[in-house]
Amino acid sequence: MTDSWIVVPAAGTGSRFGGVIPKQYQSLAGKTVIEHTLARLLSVNDAVVVVAVHPEDTHWPRLPVFDHPRIRTVHGGRERADSVRLALECLSREAHTDDWVLVHDVARPCVRVAEVRHLMATLKDHKVGGVLAVPVSDTVKRVDRGDDIAATEDRSRLWLAQTPQMFRYGLLNWSLKTAVRQQWQPTDESAAVERLGHVPQVVEGSRDNIKITRREDLAIAEAILRFQRESENGRGQLD
Repeated sequence: MTDSWIVVPAAGTGSRFGGVIPKQYQSLAGKTVIEHTLARLLSVNDAVVVVAVHPEDTHWPRLPVFDHPRIRTVHGGRERADSVRLALECLSREAHTDDWVLVHDVARPCVRVAEVRHLMATLKDHKVGGVLAVPVSDTVKRVDRGDDIAATEDRSRLWLAQTPQMFRYGLLNWSLKTAVRQQWQPTDESAAVERLGHVPQVVEGSRDNIKITRREDLAIAEAILRFQRESENGRGQLD
């Protein structure tokens, strides 16, 4: 398989989460959120993991994982897409155009190693790439003007995008640079790639790959981690 790289944008301050300590450094089942996330990504394969942190981040260098031989640190940007783009730039002398880049949210510590590997195996011959995602199960309402329901969407064609999102290095790099030139902020990597006319693929993931956004999500994530450990029956790998 083509070489792969992993990028973890972790420069956010967690405005929706609230508090002084960013969500990636909150305690979760005996470790910080970012430590859980990185432990799983480092277990996927032997790829280098590039972590993009805030330039004034004082928490990251204090963690033991900071010194891991396969982890590199770069300063991220104001928005997620900026952080990913800056991480890609640090790989410009090593990564090849067709190498795979997996981008994973730092606030998704429950992702299963087996699902990341499934994503990679499913897309290994794809020309563009794709994303882990799950079909929408709730009824979705489109709301206009305040609280007024304008329409009920056809959920049969709607999926909730997760991460990792996996794209060719050259394509993703060009897509994010194009977004800067066009002065718009993609909310995920797939959006940037789609904007250039490419068609990524969805690979069905798991609903327990939640993103910690608000404080109550920590309790949910802890319950998921406990469930995953119990379901593994001591096999040693969360799949």
